[in-house]
Amino acid sequence: MKTPKKILNDPRRATAEMMEGLVLGYDGKVGKVEGHGAFFLKWIPGGKVALLVGGGSGHEPIFGGFLGQNLADGAAAGEVFTSPSPQTICEAARAIHRGKGVVFVYGNYSGDNMNFDMAAEFLAAEGIETRTIRVRDDVAVGAPGRPDERRGIAGDVFVIKIAGGAAAELTDLDEVARVAAKAEANTRSMGVAVSPGSLPESGKPTFELGDDEIEIGMGAHGEKGVARQKLTTADDIVDQMMAPILRDLPYARGDEVALLINNLGATTMFELLIANRRVRQILAREGIAVHKSFVGSWLTSQEMAGFSISLMRLDAELKHYLDLPASSFGFSSL
Repeated sequence: MKTPKKILNDPRRATAEMMEGLVLGYDGKVGKVEGHGAFFLKWIPGGKVALLVGGGSGHEPIFGGFLGQNLADGAAAGEVFTSPSPQTICEAARAIHRGKGVVFVYGNYSGDNMNFDMAAEFLAAEGIETRTIRVRDDVAVGAPGRPDERRGIAGDVFVIKIAGGAAAELTDLDEVARVAAKAEANTRSMGVAVSPGSLPESGKPTFELGDDEIEIGMGAHGEKGVARQKLTTADDIVDQMMAPILRDLPYARGDEVALLINNLGATTMFELLIANRRVRQILAREGIAVHKSFVGSWLTSQEMAGFSISLMRLDAELKHYLDLPASSFGFSSL
Protein backbone atom coordinates (compact mmCIF):
# COMPACT_ATOMS: atom_id res chain seq x y z
CA MET A 1 0.00 0.00 0.00
CA LYS A 2 1.30 3.44 -0.94
CA THR A 3 2.54 5.83 1.75
CA PRO A 4 -0.02 8.66 2.04
CA LYS A 5 1.01 12.19 1.14
CA LYS A 6 0.30 14.65 3.96
CA ILE A 7 0.97 18.37 4.22
CA LEU A 8 2.90 18.61 7.51
CA ASN A 9 5.96 20.17 9.08
CA ASP A 10 7.49 18.01 11.83
CA PRO A 11 5.08 15.03 12.14
CA ARG A 12 5.90 14.86 15.87
CA ARG A 13 4.45 18.34 16.32
CA ALA A 14 1.52 17.92 13.97
CA THR A 15 -1.17 17.76 16.67
CA ALA A 16 0.20 20.80 18.52
CA GLU A 17 0.35 22.82 15.31
CA MET A 18 -3.18 21.74 14.37
CA MET A 19 -4.42 22.93 17.77
CA GLU A 20 -2.70 26.28 17.33
CA GLY A 21 -4.36 26.70 13.95
CA LEU A 22 -7.74 25.73 15.37
CA VAL A 23 -7.62 28.40 18.06
CA LEU A 24 -6.63 31.00 15.48
CA GLY A 25 -9.52 29.85 13.31
CA TYR A 26 -11.95 31.06 15.97
CA ASP A 27 -10.70 34.66 15.61
CA GLY A 28 -10.36 35.34 19.31
CA LYS A 29 -13.53 33.59 20.53
CA VAL A 30 -11.74 30.50 21.91
CA GLY A 31 -8.75 30.06 24.20
CA LYS A 32 -6.52 27.10 25.03
CA VAL A 33 -5.01 26.06 28.36
CA GLU A 34 -1.23 26.18 28.03
CA GLY A 35 0.32 22.70 27.87
CA HIS A 36 -2.99 20.90 27.36
CA GLY A 37 -5.41 20.17 24.52
CA ALA A 38 -8.07 21.99 26.52
CA PHE A 39 -10.15 24.55 24.61
CA PHE A 40 -12.75 26.93 26.02
CA LEU A 41 -15.10 29.67 24.88
CA LYS A 42 -13.91 32.99 26.26
CA TRP A 43 -17.42 34.31 26.92
CA ILE A 44 -19.63 31.93 28.91
CA PRO A 45 -22.52 33.41 30.94
CA GLY A 46 -22.41 33.06 34.71
CA GLY A 47 -24.73 30.40 36.13
CA LYS A 48 -24.72 28.37 32.91
CA VAL A 49 -24.62 24.56 32.81
CA ALA A 50 -21.39 23.89 30.90
CA LEU A 51 -20.99 21.38 28.08
CA LEU A 52 -17.61 19.70 27.60
CA VAL A 53 -16.98 17.43 24.60
CA GLY A 54 -13.85 15.54 23.74
CA GLY A 55 -11.84 12.67 22.38
CA GLY A 56 -8.79 12.01 20.27
CA SER A 57 -7.53 14.42 17.65
CA GLY A 58 -7.56 13.40 14.00
CA HIS A 59 -11.34 13.67 13.57
CA GLU A 60 -11.52 17.38 12.84
CA PRO A 61 -13.62 19.47 12.97
CA ILE A 62 -15.06 17.43 15.87
CA PHE A 63 -14.44 17.96 18.83
CA GLY A 64 -12.59 21.24 19.08
CA GLY A 65 -14.50 22.72 16.17
CA PHE A 66 -17.84 22.48 17.99
CA LEU A 67 -17.46 25.38 20.45
CA GLY A 68 -20.00 28.12 20.00
CA GLN A 69 -23.60 29.29 20.08
CA ASN A 70 -25.93 26.51 21.29
CA LEU A 71 -23.06 24.04 21.06
CA ALA A 72 -20.20 23.13 23.42
CA ASP A 73 -18.47 25.47 25.85
CA GLY A 74 -15.23 23.53 25.89
CA ALA A 75 -13.38 20.58 24.40
CA ALA A 76 -10.65 18.23 25.59
CA ALA A 77 -8.42 16.72 22.89
CA GLY A 78 -5.75 14.04 22.99
CA GLU A 79 -3.15 13.08 20.43
CA VAL A 80 -4.36 11.53 17.17
CA PHE A 81 -6.90 8.77 17.94
CA THR A 82 -5.89 8.91 21.62
CA SER A 83 -8.06 9.94 24.55
CA PRO A 84 -7.29 13.22 26.32
CA SER A 85 -5.68 12.69 29.70
CA PRO A 86 -7.67 13.16 32.93
CA GLN A 87 -5.58 16.27 33.60
CA THR A 88 -6.51 17.79 30.25
CA ILE A 89 -10.19 17.02 30.82
CA CYS A 90 -10.04 18.63 34.26
CA GLU A 91 -8.34 21.74 32.87
CA ALA A 92 -11.04 22.11 30.23
CA ALA A 93 -13.83 21.57 32.77
CA ARG A 94 -12.37 24.14 35.19
CA ALA A 95 -12.08 26.69 32.39
CA ILE A 96 -15.78 26.47 31.49
CA HIS A 97 -17.42 25.78 34.86
CA ARG A 98 -19.79 28.57 35.89
CA GLY A 99 -21.21 27.12 39.09
CA LYS A 100 -23.90 24.83 37.63
CA GLY A 101 -21.85 21.75 36.81
CA VAL A 102 -20.49 20.26 33.60
CA VAL A 103 -22.02 17.72 31.21
CA PHE A 104 -19.50 15.45 29.42
CA VAL A 105 -20.33 14.19 25.92
CA TYR A 106 -17.90 11.82 24.19
CA GLY A 107 -17.75 8.59 22.20
CA ASN A 108 -17.87 5.21 23.88
CA TYR A 109 -14.24 4.05 23.78
CA SER A 110 -12.35 2.44 26.63
CA GLY A 111 -9.65 5.10 26.92
CA ASP A 112 -12.15 7.95 26.86
CA ASN A 113 -14.38 6.18 29.38
CA MET A 114 -11.52 5.62 31.81
CA ASN A 115 -10.05 9.12 31.55
CA PHE A 116 -13.32 11.04 31.69
CA ASP A 117 -14.41 8.93 34.68
CA MET A 118 -11.15 9.69 36.47
CA ALA A 119 -11.55 13.38 35.69
CA ALA A 120 -15.10 13.31 37.06
CA GLU A 121 -13.76 11.93 40.35
CA PHE A 122 -11.04 14.61 40.57
CA LEU A 123 -13.56 17.37 39.79
CA ALA A 124 -16.05 16.04 42.34
CA ALA A 125 -13.35 16.34 45.01
CA GLU A 126 -13.11 20.04 44.06
CA GLY A 127 -16.86 20.52 44.30
CA ILE A 128 -17.54 20.50 40.53
CA GLU A 129 -20.47 18.24 39.65
CA THR A 130 -20.43 16.38 36.33
CA ARG A 131 -22.79 14.18 34.32
CA THR A 132 -21.66 11.81 31.57
CA ILE A 133 -23.27 11.00 28.21
CA ARG A 134 -21.43 8.35 26.21
CA VAL A 135 -22.43 8.25 22.56
CA ARG A 136 -23.02 4.65 21.42
CA ASP A 137 -24.63 4.97 18.00
CA ASP A 138 -22.70 2.49 15.81
CA VAL A 139 -25.02 -0.41 14.96
CA ALA A 140 -22.16 -2.33 13.34
CA VAL A 141 -21.13 -3.64 16.77
CA GLY A 142 -23.08 -4.84 19.78
CA ALA A 143 -26.64 -6.07 20.01
CA PRO A 144 -29.56 -3.63 20.33
CA GLY A 145 -29.99 -4.53 24.00
CA ARG A 146 -26.29 -4.00 24.81
CA PRO A 147 -25.51 -0.37 23.93
CA ASP A 148 -22.37 -0.25 26.08
CA GLU A 149 -20.69 -2.53 23.51
CA ARG A 150 -21.18 0.06 20.78
CA ARG A 151 -18.78 2.70 19.47
CA GLY A 152 -19.53 6.37 19.17
CA ILE A 153 -19.24 7.65 15.61
CA ALA A 154 -20.91 10.57 13.79
CA GLY A 155 -23.98 10.42 16.03
CA ASP A 156 -21.79 12.58 18.29
CA VAL A 157 -22.82 15.51 16.10
CA PHE A 158 -26.51 15.17 16.94
CA VAL A 159 -25.89 14.63 20.66
CA ILE A 160 -23.60 17.67 20.87
CA LYS A 161 -26.13 19.80 18.98
CA ILE A 162 -29.00 18.79 21.30
CA ALA A 163 -26.91 18.98 24.47
CA GLY A 164 -25.58 22.39 23.47
CA GLY A 165 -29.05 23.78 22.98
CA ALA A 166 -30.27 22.32 26.26
CA ALA A 167 -27.25 23.69 28.15
CA ALA A 168 -27.95 27.13 26.72
CA GLU A 169 -31.60 27.17 27.83
CA LEU A 170 -31.86 24.99 30.93
CA THR A 171 -30.31 25.80 34.29
CA ASP A 172 -30.42 22.35 35.92
CA LEU A 173 -27.52 19.95 35.37
CA ASP A 174 -29.69 16.84 35.53
CA GLU A 175 -32.19 18.27 33.04
CA VAL A 176 -29.48 19.02 30.51
CA ALA A 177 -28.11 15.49 30.96
CA ARG A 178 -31.62 14.04 30.54
CA VAL A 179 -32.14 15.82 27.21
CA ALA A 180 -28.69 14.81 25.95
CA ALA A 181 -29.31 11.20 26.98
CA LYS A 182 -32.60 11.21 25.05
CA ALA A 183 -30.78 12.39 21.92
CA GLU A 184 -28.18 9.65 22.35
CA ALA A 185 -30.81 6.95 22.88
CA ASN A 186 -32.61 7.91 19.67
CA THR A 187 -29.54 8.02 17.40
CA ARG A 188 -28.18 5.20 15.23
CA SER A 189 -25.35 5.19 12.68
CA MET A 190 -23.27 3.03 10.38
CA GLY A 191 -20.20 3.76 8.27
CA VAL A 192 -18.44 2.36 5.22
CA ALA A 193 -14.74 2.63 4.37
CA VAL A 194 -13.37 2.67 0.83
CA SER A 195 -9.72 3.40 1.65
CA PRO A 196 -7.74 3.99 4.87
CA GLY A 197 -6.57 7.08 6.65
CA SER A 198 -3.11 7.27 8.17
CA LEU A 199 -1.37 8.41 11.33
CA PRO A 200 0.44 11.75 10.85
CA GLU A 201 3.45 10.83 12.99
CA SER A 202 4.19 7.46 11.38
CA GLY A 203 2.58 7.85 7.97
CA LYS A 204 1.26 4.32 8.30
CA PRO A 205 -2.29 3.48 7.17
CA THR A 206 -4.76 2.68 9.93
CA PHE A 207 -5.88 -0.49 8.12
CA GLU A 208 -5.52 -2.19 4.75
CA LEU A 209 -8.08 -2.65 1.99
CA GLY A 210 -7.62 -4.08 -1.48
CA ASP A 211 -7.96 -1.67 -4.39
CA ASP A 212 -11.37 -3.15 -5.23
CA GLU A 213 -12.56 -3.70 -1.63
CA ILE A 214 -14.76 -1.81 0.83
CA GLU A 215 -15.69 -2.53 4.45
CA ILE A 216 -19.27 -2.03 5.61
CA GLY A 217 -19.53 -0.98 9.25
CA MET A 218 -15.91 0.00 9.78
CA GLY A 219 -15.28 2.26 12.78
CA ALA A 220 -13.85 5.76 12.74
CA HIS A 221 -10.33 4.54 13.62
CA GLY A 222 -10.33 1.55 11.27
CA GLU A 223 -12.01 -0.88 13.68
CA LYS A 224 -13.46 -4.02 12.11
CA GLY A 225 -16.86 -3.72 10.45
CA VAL A 226 -19.51 -6.28 9.57
CA ALA A 227 -18.52 -7.23 6.01
CA ARG A 228 -15.53 -6.82 3.70
CA GLN A 229 -16.57 -7.09 0.06
CA LYS A 230 -15.95 -5.92 -3.47
CA LEU A 231 -16.79 -2.34 -4.39
CA THR A 232 -20.37 -2.09 -5.63
CA THR A 233 -22.82 0.65 -6.55
CA ALA A 234 -23.68 3.59 -4.30
CA ASP A 235 -27.30 2.42 -4.05
CA ASP A 236 -26.25 -1.08 -2.97
CA ILE A 237 -23.85 0.28 -0.34
CA VAL A 238 -26.53 2.59 1.10
CA ASP A 239 -29.07 -0.24 1.10
CA GLN A 240 -26.69 -2.41 3.14
CA MET A 241 -26.13 0.40 5.66
CA MET A 242 -29.72 1.56 6.02
CA ALA A 243 -31.25 -1.87 6.69
CA PRO A 244 -29.50 -2.45 10.06
CA ILE A 245 -29.92 1.18 11.09
CA LEU A 246 -33.68 1.14 10.51
CA ARG A 247 -34.35 -2.18 12.23
CA ASP A 248 -32.15 -1.46 15.25
CA LEU A 249 -34.16 1.22 17.05
CA PRO A 250 -36.44 0.32 15.27
CA TYR A 251 -37.49 3.28 13.18
CA ALA A 252 -41.11 2.98 12.06
CA ARG A 253 -43.60 4.42 9.63
CA GLY A 254 -44.74 7.83 10.87
CA ASP A 255 -41.43 8.64 12.60
CA GLU A 256 -39.75 11.99 12.00
CA VAL A 257 -35.95 12.04 11.94
CA ALA A 258 -32.88 14.17 11.52
CA LEU A 259 -30.48 12.78 8.91
CA LEU A 260 -26.71 13.21 8.84
CA ILE A 261 -24.43 11.95 6.07
CA ASN A 262 -20.86 12.39 7.25
CA ASN A 263 -17.73 12.35 5.11
CA LEU A 264 -14.99 10.31 6.78
CA GLY A 265 -12.33 12.47 5.19
CA ALA A 266 -11.63 11.95 1.50
CA THR A 267 -15.02 11.34 -0.09
CA THR A 268 -16.30 14.06 -2.39
CA MET A 269 -19.51 16.01 -1.88
CA PHE A 270 -20.52 14.65 -5.30
CA GLU A 271 -20.52 11.11 -3.88
CA LEU A 272 -22.18 12.12 -0.61
CA LEU A 273 -25.09 13.66 -2.50
CA ILE A 274 -25.57 10.48 -4.51
CA ALA A 275 -25.73 8.59 -1.20
CA ASN A 276 -28.15 11.18 0.19
CA ARG A 277 -30.45 10.61 -2.79
CA ARG A 278 -30.69 6.88 -2.01
CA VAL A 279 -31.14 7.41 1.74
CA ARG A 280 -34.07 9.74 1.07
CA GLN A 281 -35.63 7.23 -1.32
CA ILE A 282 -35.48 4.54 1.36
CA LEU A 283 -36.91 6.79 4.07
CA ALA A 284 -39.76 7.89 1.80
CA ARG A 285 -40.55 4.27 1.00
CA GLU A 286 -40.65 3.43 4.71
CA GLY A 287 -42.91 6.38 5.56
CA ILE A 288 -40.25 8.15 7.64
CA ALA A 289 -40.16 11.95 7.32
CA VAL A 290 -36.92 13.95 7.39
CA HIS A 291 -37.25 17.13 9.46
CA LYS A 292 -33.71 18.34 8.84
CA SER A 293 -30.75 16.92 6.95
CA PHE A 294 -27.00 17.56 7.11
CA VAL A 295 -24.49 16.49 4.46
CA GLY A 296 -20.82 17.28 4.99
CA SER A 297 -17.64 16.64 6.99
CA TRP A 298 -17.87 16.66 10.79
CA LEU A 299 -16.26 13.49 12.17
CA THR A 300 -13.41 12.58 9.86
CA SER A 301 -10.61 10.02 10.10
CA GLN A 302 -7.72 11.80 8.42
CA GLU A 303 -7.88 10.92 4.69
CA MET A 304 -10.08 7.84 5.07
CA ALA A 305 -12.43 7.59 2.11
CA GLY A 306 -15.99 6.61 2.99
CA PHE A 307 -18.98 8.01 4.81
CA SER A 308 -21.45 7.28 7.57
CA ILE A 309 -25.21 7.63 7.86
CA SER A 310 -26.86 8.74 11.13
CA LEU A 311 -30.53 9.03 12.02
CA MET A 312 -31.96 10.64 15.15
CA ARG A 313 -35.65 9.99 15.86
CA LEU A 314 -37.30 13.23 16.95
CA ASP A 315 -40.02 14.29 19.34
CA ALA A 316 -41.11 17.87 20.01
CA GLU A 317 -38.42 18.44 22.62
CA LEU A 318 -35.53 17.15 20.51
CA LYS A 319 -36.81 19.04 17.50
CA HIS A 320 -36.79 22.27 19.50
CA TYR A 321 -33.12 21.94 20.45
CA LEU A 322 -32.12 20.69 16.99
CA ASP A 323 -33.70 23.77 15.40
CA LEU A 324 -31.89 26.31 17.59
CA PRO A 325 -29.35 28.27 15.50
CA ALA A 326 -25.77 27.14 16.04
CA SER A 327 -22.46 28.63 15.03
CA SER A 328 -18.92 27.39 15.48
CA PHE A 329 -15.71 26.90 13.51
CA GLY A 330 -16.74 23.40 12.41
CA PHE A 331 -20.54 23.31 12.54
CA SER A 332 -23.26 25.83 11.78
CA SER A 333 -27.03 25.42 11.51
CA LEU A 334 -29.82 27.92 10.93
